[in-house]
Amino acid sequence: MTDPTPAGDQPLPVVEDTATKASAAPALFVAAGILASRLAGFVRQRVFAHYFGATDAADAFSVAFRIPNLLQNLLGEGVLSGSFIPVYASLRARGDDRERRAVASAVLWLLILGSAVVVLAGVLMAPWLVDLISPGFEGAKRDLTITLVRILYPGAGLLVWSAWCLGVLNSHGRFFLSYAAPVVWNAAMIVALIVRGPGQDVSSLAVELAWASVMGSALVLALQLPSVLRLLGGLHATLGRSSEHVRTVVRNFAPAILGRGVVQVSAYVDIAIASLIASGAAAILSYAQMLYLLPVSLFGMSVTAAELPAMSSGRGSEEEVARHVRTRLVGGLERIAFFVVPSAVAFLALGDQLAAILYRGGRFGAAESAWVWRALGGAALGLTAATSGRLYASAFYALRDTRTPVRFALARVALSLTLGLVLALVLPRTFDLNPLWGVAGLTVASSAGAWIEFALLRRALSRRVGATEPGAGRFGKLWLAAILAAAAAWLVRIPLKNRGGLAAAALIVLLYGAVYLLITWSFGFRQIAWAASRMARLRRGRAT
Repeated sequence: MTDPTPAGDQPLPVVEDTATKASAAPALFVAAGILASRLAGFVRQRVFAHYFGATDAADAFSVAFRIPNLLQNLLGEGVLSGSFIPVYASLRARGDDRERRAVASAVLWLLILGSAVVVLAGVLMAPWLVDLISPGFEGAKRDLTITLVRILYPGAGLLVWSAWCLGVLNSHGRFFLSYAAPVVWNAAMIVALIVRGPGQDVSSLAVELAWASVMGSALVLALQLPSVLRLLGGLHATLGRSSEHVRTVVRNFAPAILGRGVVQVSAYVDIAIASLIASGAAAILSYAQMLYLLPVSLFGMSVTAAELPAMSSGRGSEEEVARHVRTRLVGGLERIAFFVVPSAVAFLALGDQLAAILYRGGRFGAAESAWVWRALGGAALGLTAATSGRLYASAFYALRDTRTPVRFALARVALSLTLGLVLALVLPRTFDLNPLWGVAGLTVASSAGAWIEFALLRRALSRRVGATEPGAGRFGKLWLAAILAAAAAWLVRIPLKNRGGLAAAALIVLLYGAVYLLITWSFGFRQIAWAASRMARLRRGRAT
């Protein structure tokens, strides 16, 4: 391969490349949409924590909420990213409007048929699914979980159709709407909690919250569908059986579904193990994952979502396509690292402060914040690998290879499962620890699996497109800046111990972020300044 990626402590030319800057702009819109959605999600989770705490009803809702996600993950955004978006984006880049519209319509009808079958099966098989996913649930807790699963499954079907809308909108560069749309879903649940929560039995409140979730899912779809139909000029009544492009999408569906299914199995295994740890363990895991997934979604997903259509649009010889993918990949990795590295250090050093800011109040107290921190610390160990791994997997999707990521996902799940059983169940009992330490053991095991998957993806992709590792020196500077910022935050935290409550926690976290930005600026990183100037230009352009 020619044009190898520069190594060492030299600034990366690709970061200043025009194409990379162009791809950074869509990432800003994705990040803005995700940020709006996640902020609404945190408000929802904070209100949820206030009314539910770490009760049995909180466990039941947390588990029931995850079971229908199998449908959303198998047929939703992850699978469409690996099968539909690369084909649709390529047709759009070539100007083949008739075929791209036919492909989009065929994929939607296939998704409607497939999701309807899975929703019906999920509703009918809810008792068996609950027993499989949460074997530690018994009696009223199990019955409530079954009821919630049956209510939530149709909402997951609606979100699958919404993911199809997202695929079309992303391929047309319309990033903000699809990622901001879940705000209305969160809003529906927040309203239900605030209106019905005071004085309500938590089990009854969980049922009403589930119905609010289904209504929110319908609103998410309704918000996106008009824009999609305008882009497509309506829908065609066809399954596209004669279209080679539709057959390509369908062929890629199977390995993409398998890959997402493997990851989902890993998540369900974590839930099953958590149900065996102790009462409240599933809720603690859910609270920690809500925090952990913020940088994964906000930074990892935003860059990945913006880069996939761009990487899929590469044309020319095999070497030219490889160089195109490599250029975008390396630039994306640095943009991800700038935000994910400080997120990982913050989880390790200030996890209890973050948990207090978001969840403290009502039934959620200092003890719950401490357990969430321990779980976050385990997750932080694999945060950079998990977020960067998403971008590597998307590079394979852009190269029309959905099978390689599946093999590596299997290795990840095997390691996470084996290590998770040991760290979550065996180790606490062996050393007579509080069983809730097992939740942290689960997140440590997941981090180990993420690093294995990341290493395998990077090695395999480097063989195909050339070296993909950005300069180690620049990444080292990011880690150094984050560690120094954490040290500064602790210098303020120590004298404020047991004082100030939420205000002190917010001050400490804000100080951490400010010091990190100041140090990285002195090191020559200008991501924040560029993003701010870009958004200002976009606002001025829309105003004129």
